Amino acid sequence: MRTEEITRITERVLARLDLVNSARERALAETRQITRLSANAVRAVHRGEFDQAEAMLEEARRIKDALTAHLVDYPSIYWSGYVQDAHKEFAEASLTLALVAGQPLPGPETLQVEDAVYLNALGEACGELRRHIMDVIRAGDLARAEAVLQVMDEIYGVLVQVDYPDAVTNGLRRTTDMVRGVLERTRGDLTLAVEHQKLSDALARARRAVGLSEASQ
Repeated sequence: MRTEEITRITERVLARLDLVNSARERALAETRQITRLSANAVRAVHRGEFDQAEAMLEEARRIKDALTAHLVDYPSIYWSGYVQDAHKEFAEASLTLALVAGQPLPGPETLQVEDAVYLNALGEACGELRRHIMDVIRAGDLARAEAVLQVMDEIYGVLVQVDYPDAVTNGLRRTTDMVRGVLERTRGDLTLAVEHQKLSDALARARRAVGLSEASQ
């Protein structure tokens, strides 16, 4: 009888572990899809292909939401690092699209991600905003660069006020430190670009003045 009890109990245990393992395998596969789609969406954003980015993010959202529903009975997997990291990549890509394309900024409720994930994603989106700023500086659109820098500054101002333990914010302090460094470098790059533009404008005015003076003689 004792042997039958052990067999009966362990069979139930093994059946449950089999379900957990299947859920884990699905989560590993689908979080990779979410991460890949999110990364490709960010690249599309930087190319100005906003419709394509939206389509990729919609597919990533569909996968994410279905996986979240599947993991309701497996909270240990839902809260695992790789699942939350995939959510962060999705949120970062969604925020990058909204900020660059001038769309309404989605909140964590809209994206259906945890608050700590959202804040970290918002911070990491600043890295993509720096890339966008460098692109528009090269294109000569300094006004656009100034406007995006103000957005980065606003994000940093919000993140630096968050004062909770890392266990609550998933290491937001490190993200905030990264944002500060990115912001400082970007501000320096933009300042140099503005000064260079001023110098170029001054030289152009001087050449025009010399040309007018010579023409009047």
